Amino acid sequence: MYLIIETFYHHIIWGLLKMEITIYNIQGKPCAYITMDEDNTIYLWDGHPVAYIKLDSIIGFNGKQLGWFYRKTMYDKDGFRIGFTKISCPSPVQNEPEKSSKKVKPEKKMKEKSLNKPHLFT
Repeated sequence: MYLIIETFYHHIIWGLLKMEITIYNIQGKPCAYITMDEDNTIYLWDGHPVAYIKLDSIIGFNGKQLGWFYRKTMYDKDGFRIGFTKISCPSPVQNEPEKSSKKVKPEKKMKEKSLNKPHLFT
């Protein structure tokens, strides 16, 4: 029951924000974005879909968990910060260039067992 309520509020909160969230690298360069669709798909700037977010897990279309999206920051499976929103980026963010058209999403493979969340380095 808690998971259903958390997911419901997660989608409402994201829905009140803009429909896409830009992800920046450590230097503040835009490199990907998350669409607030039913899958919370992560696209690279060239339009290729590479993963999706389910609760706080980042999952590749191959079914493997790649990391976490927690407190406006992306972490790899070892707990290191690899992507940032405008608010969480430690560097001044650069202007967003024009995005390429979104490519077709690949079919999702069955999700593998979730990883244990390591200590997230901030």
